[in-house]
Amino acid sequence: MNKEIIKRVEEEAEYLVKTKKTIREIAKKFKISKSTVHKDMKERLKEIDLKKYHIIQNIFQEHIEIRHILGGQSTKTKYLHIKQNNER
Repeated sequence: MNKEIIKRVEEEAEYLVKTKKTIREIAKKFKISKSTVHKDMKERLKEIDLKKYHIIQNIFQEHIEIRHILGGQSTKTKYLHIKQNNER
């Protein structure tokens, strides 16, 4: 693995641990694809820093456990916004 990739993976991992953002948000921040972030966090990080890999896997597990709640809130907000626009 070249040094640029290692540096990018470490930066992504550090940002994820600090902010607990989603893969999509990290991809947007670092201007890379979601697939790249996923591969970086699931495969490459394991080779670079096993301790941080386990921390990030726990964060991802938290994201999985709450995603249905966040999806419901997002849908509710969307339809409230549509309703408000229709009442104007």
